[in-house]
Amino acid sequence: MQSPTGSVVALSSAASTMFSIGMIFLGYWGLHEPVPWRLGDRVIVVLALAGFACLGSVPWLATSPQKAGDESRFLLARRAFLAGACAVWISIALSLVLA
Repeated sequence: MQSPTGSVVALSSAASTMFSIGMIFLGYWGLHEPVPWRLGDRVIVVLALAGFACLGSVPWLATSPQKAGDESRFLLARRAFLAGACAVWISIALSLVLA
């Protein structure tokens, strides 16, 4: 099996970087504080976790075996990256607005 090169590596590393940014955000934001959660807090966490699920699936989608010339899985990985990145950034923005 051929090792991934080019845009597959770039997309996978970008997804892991965004995942790290999201984890740093949740740690800084105070996911573990003893204060009871409000509805806004739950929305923020659900959005962040949905973003993590999308970002975590990007390397799997980008490197999964496919027929020669078939780019459907890679395009799906790009869409998963976009959805995950948007969800993480929206959760960060909401945490600033709802705070």
